[in-house]
Amino acid sequence: MKKFLATLFVAIMMVMPFTLVGCSNANKIRLCEVTHSIFYAPLYVAINNGYFTERGLTVELTNGGGADKVTASLVSNSADIGLMGPEGVIYSEEMSDSLKVFGQLTKRDGSYLVSKKDEADTFKWTDLKGKHVLAGRTGGVPAMTMQYIMNGYGLYDGVDGTVINTKVAFNMMASVFESDDTVDYTTLFEPTATEYEQAGKGYIVASVGKESGEVPYTAFCAKESYLKNNRDVAKKFLEAVMEGYRYVMNQSSAVVAKALAPSFEGMTEASLAIAVDSYNENDTWCSTPVMTEASLNALKAIMRNAGELTKDVAFADIVDNSIAKEIVK
Repeated sequence: MKKFLATLFVAIMMVMPFTLVGCSNANKIRLCEVTHSIFYAPLYVAINNGYFTERGLTVELTNGGGADKVTASLVSNSADIGLMGPEGVIYSEEMSDSLKVFGQLTKRDGSYLVSKKDEADTFKWTDLKGKHVLAGRTGGVPAMTMQYIMNGYGLYDGVDGTVINTKVAFNMMASVFESDDTVDYTTLFEPTATEYEQAGKGYIVASVGKESGEVPYTAFCAKESYLKNNRDVAKKFLEAVMEGYRYVMNQSSAVVAKALAPSFEGMTEASLAIAVDSYNENDTWCSTPVMTEASLNALKAIMRNAGELTKDVAFADIVDNSIAKEIVK
């Protein structure tokens, strides 16, 4: 947690020059996402199909490149809503104007384990023994989830030659995997995982989300003050996302791919459809934005295993389900 907060401080200093740029239009939402991935398909469908526009909202989307950067954007008021793992809210829960999760989007890890060897038909998690694995950034859910899985198979960093590397920035993992010959495996989200496989740069061998089980992996977060002063806007925002979710669930992957295409220039609709099918198969997206206490407890267990949660944090201090429950009704 200390490492995360130190990184957060640096990130806030980096975005401070932009904090004086306010949001003159109350219906304009500055949304900062943790990464750009088909993992968040309902959001992009909502944007591209005009569901936000229909509700009088304008979404300005930026890519934070990590939960620490998204948290920093929220803390420094350079973003209104953040899409990230709840761990960012947990790490910053002692703020006077605290961050709150107000709607959940995904319910399991969306990354895939990518190997430099073609071993999809034979891979076992115990094969990671003695291997160099890029897991993610220290304090981030991707890294903690991989550590949780590997520890469950008796694999630990520095034991029997196994390396669980948590020193590479989240948005640099693909390039480091490609350029560093000592790295055997990495975790990648879609569309990057499929792109690497199609280019012959790696092979998808396992789904991290299937192995780790259900957790509140990514959610929409905002300051308490923002939710209080812009409740109607936040409610319309979640309604649009849920309309995007229903579209993803009720249409074929080919149709969904067409709706996603404007958000992923350079990727073919066929590749987009493959990624959508993969995430659907993994039961990735939440049918309700309401987060449960049981799911948050599962995330806290992963954080404790990684040594990143030294004290318990109350569910009510992290999550505000009031808007999400109104939508469900």
